Amino acid sequence: MNEKDAIAFLVISGCTPDVIEHCKAVAKYAREIAINIRKKGDRINIDIDAVFVGALLHDIGRSKTHGIGHAVAGARIAMDNGLDDKIVKIIERHIGAGIPKVEASSLGLPEKDYLPVTIEEKIVAHADNLISDNKIGTMDELISNLRRKKMDERTIRRFIDLNNEISAMMA
Repeated sequence: MNEKDAIAFLVISGCTPDVIEHCKAVAKYAREIAINIRKKGDRINIDIDAVFVGALLHDIGRSKTHGIGHAVAGARIAMDNGLDDKIVKIIERHIGAGIPKVEASSLGLPEKDYLPVTIEEKIVAHADNLISDNKIGTMDELISNLRRKKMDERTIRRFIDLNNEISAMMA
């Protein structure tokens, strides 16, 4: 799937223009991260096309809900439309810095792990975390915002750990 097809899929699925613009911003930033990681560590194999398309479609579930369940709804939309499992997993696992199975049901999600596993999943989750108002923010801004929202420190630690993992690959 190319960029034009992914954007058309967002439109057909019912995503609003602001969601689509957010998805474009995340996709652009995620691709930049993936390219930087590939340049720094040629031993790291990254499917840059999957990163880009997965990032474009990561919020497709917002056509159904704007709650945390948008990741599950989006994965279902992608699966029902025959998208590659790699893209389905990127959509399903992009929420926050991932949600472990033990926390999922308390958030109203089906009981399973939503932690990003592959490098592609991690890049998209990280890029999404740092895009605010379609602009790249900083980790300090993100952490301050999470603390203002009264997120628990265990959850905040996942955001920090994901940032550190991605940053180490770009160093």
